[in-house]
Amino acid sequence: MDKLKSVLSGEEGRTQDRTVLEVANEASTLGWGTRMKGFVGCFVVGGVCTLLGVCVLFIPRIGITLFIVFYTLGNICALCSTMFLMGPIKQLKRMCDKTRALATTIMLTCLVLTLCAAFWWKNFGLALLFCILQLLAFAWYGLSYIPYIRDAVLKLVAVCIK
Repeated sequence: MDKLKSVLSGEEGRTQDRTVLEVANEASTLGWGTRMKGFVGCFVVGGVCTLLGVCVLFIPRIGITLFIVFYTLGNICALCSTMFLMGPIKQLKRMCDKTRALATTIMLTCLVLTLCAAFWWKNFGLALLFCILQLLAFAWYGLSYIPYIRDAVLKLVAVCIK
């Protein structure tokens, strides 16, 4: 049916020039209400995972591992929730903007390194350090969406250090 529509509208040649990302973006168009529901749902799941991770932290033997898994999963869900608001392609492009590229790189690297430290290296101190770095990088990334707030935070830190 789509092929017939493209032939009738004269866009048949254009369909061959589209990238995979453009096709995926067109196929995933959602209404505003659905986007808001997806955002809230995914964000709540992320928050619940993070809180669950904190709650299981004090279980003997497996508590720290469960905390790391739930905390990292919660951050991933919270990050993916914003993709519902602006779409995955636009979100990925914004994540790679020059103002967010460093925070995005550190955040994603810490997500991976947290899991590596917990499961492959079995170094829970290092995993907790990466969890803290995840939190800081995620906060810095989130602040990048508010104009001039990162400059204000840097000035506040400079004042506090003096």
